[in-house]
Amino acid sequence: MTRIASFTSKAPAPAPFMSQSVTCNGFVFASGSLGLNPESGEFIAGSTYDRARQSLQNLAAVLESAGTSLSKVIKVNIFLSKMDYIMEVNKAYAEFFVSDPKPARSCVAVAELPKGAEMEIELVAEA
Repeated sequence: MTRIASFTSKAPAPAPFMSQSVTCNGFVFASGSLGLNPESGEFIAGSTYDRARQSLQNLAAVLESAGTSLSKVIKVNIFLSKMDYIMEVNKAYAEFFVSDPKPARSCVAVAELPKGAEMEIELVAEA
């Protein structure tokens, strides 16, 4: 089984113990993305909606570097620090996933996210 990691400077740099994405067996597995500015690595200013949009833009860049796109996403996992954020995340999400069939999706509340984030999005796409 061959695994190929991808990297793009158009998304925040990954921690040294992970990859932005890994392609294996015809699928691209993208690591979780926060609403971080790709250049500074800091959260963008604004609302949860703004950071969800940034997270999805980061993921789009990661997928592009792996040779695929958001149109080939199969599964999305969203993690929220409070379910109160779901409406703002859904608003951003709807802007990126407009074609049918929509990806399968899970959304769960968790106790805590990296860097104190309110949401994190990860996904799997066809290569």
